[in-house]
Amino acid sequence: MRRSPLALLPLLIAAALPLHAQTAPPQDRPYPGKLQLEVDASDIARRVLHARQRIPVQAGPLTLLFPQWIQGNHSPTGPIDKLAGLRIRGNGQALAWTRDPLDVYAFKLDVPQGVGELDVEFDMLTPTAGNQGRVVMTADTLNVQWNQVALYPAGYYARGIQVAPSLKLPAGWQAGTALELESRQGDVLRYREVPLNTLLDSPVFAGRHYKQIDLAPGAKIPVRLNLVADAAKYLDAKPEQLKPHRELVTQAVKLFGSQPYDRYEFLLSLSGQMSGIGLEHHRSSENGVDVDYFTGWDGTAATGRDLLAHEYVHAWNGKFRRPAGLVAGNFNQPLRDSLLWVYEGQTQYWGYVLAARSGLWKPQFARDTLALVAARYAEDRPGLGWRAIQDTTLDPVIAMRRPKAYPSYQLSEDYYSGGQLIWLAVDAKLRALSGDKRSLDDFARAFFHGADGDYEVKPYEFEDVVAALNGVVAFDWAGFLRERLDARAAPIDGLAASGWKLAFADTPTETGKLVESDRKLTDLTYSLGLTLSNDNTVGAVRWDGPAFDAGIAPGSNLMAINGYAANGERLKDAVTAAKDGKPIELIVRNGDVVRTLRIDYRGGLRYPRLERIEGTPDRLSKIFAPK
Repeated sequence: MRRSPLALLPLLIAAALPLHAQTAPPQDRPYPGKLQLEVDASDIARRVLHARQRIPVQAGPLTLLFPQWIQGNHSPTGPIDKLAGLRIRGNGQALAWTRDPLDVYAFKLDVPQGVGELDVEFDMLTPTAGNQGRVVMTADTLNVQWNQVALYPAGYYARGIQVAPSLKLPAGWQAGTALELESRQGDVLRYREVPLNTLLDSPVFAGRHYKQIDLAPGAKIPVRLNLVADAAKYLDAKPEQLKPHRELVTQAVKLFGSQPYDRYEFLLSLSGQMSGIGLEHHRSSENGVDVDYFTGWDGTAATGRDLLAHEYVHAWNGKFRRPAGLVAGNFNQPLRDSLLWVYEGQTQYWGYVLAARSGLWKPQFARDTLALVAARYAEDRPGLGWRAIQDTTLDPVIAMRRPKAYPSYQLSEDYYSGGQLIWLAVDAKLRALSGDKRSLDDFARAFFHGADGDYEVKPYEFEDVVAALNGVVAFDWAGFLRERLDARAAPIDGLAASGWKLAFADTPTETGKLVESDRKLTDLTYSLGLTLSNDNTVGAVRWDGPAFDAGIAPGSNLMAINGYAANGERLKDAVTAAKDGKPIELIVRNGDVVRTLRIDYRGGLRYPRLERIEGTPDRLSKIFAPK
């Protein structure tokens, strides 16, 4: 194609501009000197973190990096957009910097002769509302993630860069973290010097209302629960509620046979103001739940009590043993997510199992929750017709964890729950092949076992997983796994192999009722193929389901049902009445368009549950039983 002179002008201009040298890859060598990092987190009214760094340097070109690939996020999501006010000085003089146009996480500058240290300042403008991202600063709670408040020099492994961090809290607040406190002067906490990779793996939860609870009294390696809450009353944990948390530690150590950390700090926020979270670290985890975690113990709070179990398992699976593709020299090298079905999928499996073994969940609750997972893959994942579980390991990069219109068809990060079901099949197969003498517990003890107190990362590849399974029971494990990972089919065969089957009834289980209440919706996924929130907004719509075929889209508003004002109970009544041939007529608003729609559905209400297969071994109950 011939281009006009005007069309060529941008290319000529670009050619005349100096090219930025590509950021040097990191090398495994110590950085000369120690970085000082001071973070002021006291500006809770404006929700701003103020960062100041002193970085020893030498004259010449320098690239400072803002962390991009954050462990546990599985995607390049470091919040660079919230960094503002960057100022760099040397010997008191402002130094010019430029952002790399091909790598917006890289800041380039020339250090003049005679400058041996940079003074770097910037502000992290944390979200003031949920539509801007995760809220991490409130009037009563605070979550400091060091990756948001630190720049670091390119060209070095993160473990070779030493950092001395300090944190200023609002007046009178207390904090929990895996970092070792060196001193406290007023509200300024100075932590012991650590490598950069350890610092970024050691977040802080702080609050006006704080409590620390010992979960392993008398143990050589401490494990503690650090609570922050919107009000002091929410910290009131009763002995019978703490007992299963302590048992969680006991059961996890029995499962894996070691503790590859020198301490472990559960960081748990009980808040309706600070956004929820579940993020793993080697010696701690960030966990955010609603205020009623303890005060609503027997209610909807039970639905999320596998969170701590899941994140704790990551200390072994994901942090100590980590897929080789997720091991990088620094935080700006791309990661390879292809083994997330092990990293997250098996962790999801053990999270459910340990929630049951510890008593955080009762056995029936665990079975009912597993039924919800199995039903999703049996009937609510038509996307498996075009996409495999393996392909979803790329979803954190493809979708950046943004919401999707039709996740049942698009699929999302299905390596979590789909992977969980694959590992159930593996566990059942190990038990069957060995006459129920061996199990996935044996694999866990062999594969994730490490030296107590040692948290050096030990990477692995697919072949290492297969070899470890063969060490338990010899079999074609590579073929077994690949068949389920690559097939475009629901991986639910582990249920029958465990002695149970998926069934449906016209009433939800007690667990199902709690889940609906917690999510504030009416769940008709397995009948009409939709969910309806309490404000009558249509949530998920199953692709090719009855509601979808009638023309209902997610985000629509349900106005009327068979001539009456809409609500969840009335919609369920209409579904029941339709079994006798009565039509389901709906008035639906989608944007400014209001339509009357008919759904031709006669199947009645359907809610998933598990039922025993008589005459088969009940392996699932053994899996959930405490050791």
